[in-house]
Amino acid sequence: MTVQFTTPDRVDLKSHPDFTEKSLQELLTKDPTIIGLGDVDFVMAEKVQPKAGRLDLLLHDDQLNRRYEVELMLGKTDPSHIMRCIEYWDIERRRYPAYDHVAVLVAEDITSRFLNLMALLSGTIPLIAIQMVGLRIDDQIALHFVHVLDQTTLRTDDEYESGAGGGSGPVTVDRAYWEAKASPEVLERCDAVCAMASEFTGTTHVLSFGKRLIDVVPNGGGQAPLWIVAKKTLLRIGGYVTDPEEWVKRFDDLGQTATLTRGNKSALVSFKPTECDSQADLFRTFLKDALGVDVETEE
Repeated sequence: MTVQFTTPDRVDLKSHPDFTEKSLQELLTKDPTIIGLGDVDFVMAEKVQPKAGRLDLLLHDDQLNRRYEVELMLGKTDPSHIMRCIEYWDIERRRYPAYDHVAVLVAEDITSRFLNLMALLSGTIPLIAIQMVGLRIDDQIALHFVHVLDQTTLRTDDEYESGAGGGSGPVTVDRAYWEAKASPEVLERCDAVCAMASEFTGTTHVLSFGKRLIDVVPNGGGQAPLWIVAKKTLLRIGGYVTDPEEWVKRFDDLGQTATLTRGNKSALVSFKPTECDSQADLFRTFLKDALGVDVETEE
């Protein structure tokens, strides 16, 4: 069978009668992963910045504990958009120092002049520039996102905050919200983690469903030493263990993805549902350590 090729026509999105920056914003709100920033979640659109306008998009990466301040633009880049992108990044990082923050500019045409300028700025500012190309294929438009500059500086701070609307505090959702995001197998493991927390401590624990995380908390409230991020095929379990660096090393030695988080005060490890069984002893020891229970019997 002969492979058939076609040459798409480039579309000027800025002059397109039915495509606006609002259209792009709504598209990325539904699926922010298409711009190539990894497994990111949508946090907010049009977030009001004190005395500085509105941030187009705020995205969050649970694994990296990172937030992306995204400025959208159709047509060619101009100095005002670059400065606005950096200004919003600066405001957010000052207000919420618990996260790693990255400024992101998404534009239809990033000229070499402004790309050189952003490259200079990226020496001191974590900055990503993404050029968006519109392509017409038959009667449909495809968007192609190309990272023309990707310079980030990694760091972690101390506390996790998951507020919305510009405020602080957890955003509460119900179990149905997570059932739509995660698989039944992963949620079963979340229930199992909660049951083990009750078993290990002798105190009934429950799952507290937030928009970003599922906390494992004592029934009736209290501190959450364990939390879970549930995905379709895996769950990421975080805990305030006694030696986070040592735990990351132990999991790394076994080929499990693990990282320090929350200002290096905790460890975050990723499991596929079946890996909870294959690494059962270490898994249980990790949970016990986070819960403040004697772990000697699990070694």
